[in-house]
Amino acid sequence: MSRIFVTGSADGLGRAAAVELLDGGHTVVVHVRAPERLAAVRELLDRGARAVVGDLARLDEVRSLADQANALGRFDAVIHNAGVFRGRSVLPVNVVAPFVLTAEMERPARLIYLSSGLHRGGSPDLDGVDWSGARESRTYSDSKLYVTALAAAVARLWPGVLSHAVDPGWVPTRMGGPGAPGDLRLGHLTQAWLAVSDSPEALRTGGYWHHQATREPHPAVHDQHFQAALLRSLADYTGSTIERR
Repeated sequence: MSRIFVTGSADGLGRAAAVELLDGGHTVVVHVRAPERLAAVRELLDRGARAVVGDLARLDEVRSLADQANALGRFDAVIHNAGVFRGRSVLPVNVVAPFVLTAEMERPARLIYLSSGLHRGGSPDLDGVDWSGARESRTYSDSKLYVTALAAAVARLWPGVLSHAVDPGWVPTRMGGPGAPGDLRLGHLTQAWLAVSDSPEALRTGGYWHHQATREPHPAVHDQHFQAALLRSLADYTGSTIERR
């Protein structure tokens, strides 16, 4: 059985993925933003899950979260599920946090990053980007383009790690809203499957997935010049680096 860390596990797709993996007999570490949110995952903890705590919008807490995760030992897979749709936390939560956790956590066998079909409306222009979230310098679509390119860059630079991006669809979670037309169950299955499956498709790195099928992402995702610029910009802000191994 595998050990899997799922960020943003208190509700929505993160919680659904954690439940799916627990049901499969896997060891799961869940994540909540603050200690008072631990009550939201009490049922999962009662089933044997462990929990780590940290606000992904705060760089210092992301580093603490990496330390907490590393103290639990190496993971077989990490699902970077947490995300926000609007506001100043879009870049810190959707891009900076998964970048820093990727760089600072002991390297797992598999990495899964939550993308969105809206990434195709993002712009690969990094001029004037404010990773701190002090101001709203980019859109949700931009953030999902960046994190999808991050997944592709990791797949290229770390050939010993399976790295994928997943579009879960527009589903009726707290972020997606009650009117979202997608199937909530299908929304979490691909990332849970990629975390543990030994099927040949899941063992090919670098995929952009929607409902267990690969799709073609925005052209910038596989542009190595854009990937390098993105990693350099994030490294300049965070002090963390993702380098070829």
